[in-house]
Amino acid sequence: MSDDLRHNLALLCSYFPSIAEVCRRLDFNRQQFNKYLAGNAYPSRHNMRRICDFFGVSESELLMEPQQFQEIVSLKRKPLQQEALSKPLRHLDRLYQHSQELNKYVGYYFRYFYSFGNHGKVIRSLALVYREDDKYYWKNIEILRDPETGRTSGLNKYEGVLFYLADRLYILEYEAIEVNSITQATLYPSHRSRLGLLLGIQTGGPTRRGRKPGASKVALEYLGRDINVRQALKRTGLFDPEDGLIRSEILSLIENTIEPSTFVLDVDEP
Repeated sequence: MSDDLRHNLALLCSYFPSIAEVCRRLDFNRQQFNKYLAGNAYPSRHNMRRICDFFGVSESELLMEPQQFQEIVSLKRKPLQQEALSKPLRHLDRLYQHSQELNKYVGYYFRYFYSFGNHGKVIRSLALVYREDDKYYWKNIEILRDPETGRTSGLNKYEGVLFYLADRLYILEYEAIEVNSITQATLYPSHRSRLGLLLGIQTGGPTRRGRKPGASKVALEYLGRDINVRQALKRTGLFDPEDGLIRSEILSLIENTIEPSTFVLDVDEP
């Protein structure tokens, strides 16, 4: 197998966070793909086409001398990336310019809402608001674990941004592992000197069962800026409202969820 192919394939993979990410998106076996990178195997015609389509190159380009291929990739990627991102980044920048100070809300929270995909269950997840380069960001970890058995049925990680506009807090997050869902939450800010609960509405939907959209009330319980994250994660999971593990005050605040199955759009058939 030509060394040019493996060098050029390695270059293309370097634009992604990891080889595992490339294999996941291509739906390739990791061991087989590693053979291509090591030069121990040559892709079949079918796999070569999939690789070229994914990276946006032709087969003849992929077989070029590495220095020449690198120049072509640089010309293809950089201007396109800048042009493609310029417009959406302008919108984000404008929102950040109008967003009010959010430093008061930096810290960890338990997030509570009735699950879209697990009927009648309440999710308690661990979220973090943090500041970086004068902008505010959001991370949220959902561990779908039965508190009685300790059995875990799923893990979701979310990342996103925060804005404070017109006396409302806005969270826009996306599922960061499979990148297959977006959730938007609107919260009432706390005007007290000491944070307690933040309340609001969020829209989203299950990623595996039906994928129908829904809306729910959501509560964020402030934990502090310096907590034992490991211990906090142990308290997350899926809860039955009747088991007494979530305070009745919080349960009363997040009732009246609009279930995905009842959230139906009346659209005429084409």
